[in-house]
Amino acid sequence: MIKEIPFADSDVLIKAQVERSEIQMLVKLVEGLGHLGVVTTTDRHAGEVLIQTSIFTWPDLKQALEAMPFSIKFLDL
Repeated sequence: MIKEIPFADSDVLIKAQVERSEIQMLVKLVEGLGHLGVVTTTDRHAGEVLIQTSIFTWPDLKQALEAMPFSIKFLDL
């Protein structure tokens, strides 16, 4: 039996940091993955972004992010 999770409780926000010059590439690559997440820049000078995803898609998105051709650091919210 699959445990039902209320829609409102399925959001996951991931704070991350990449090189400033890689923010645009990160946005384009995550957009290309379609439904897995949305990237918002929170501090362009520091390379900080906020990635909105869900508990259902986060494992796949995390795997894709870790395989990207640049370094990404996950930060605490």
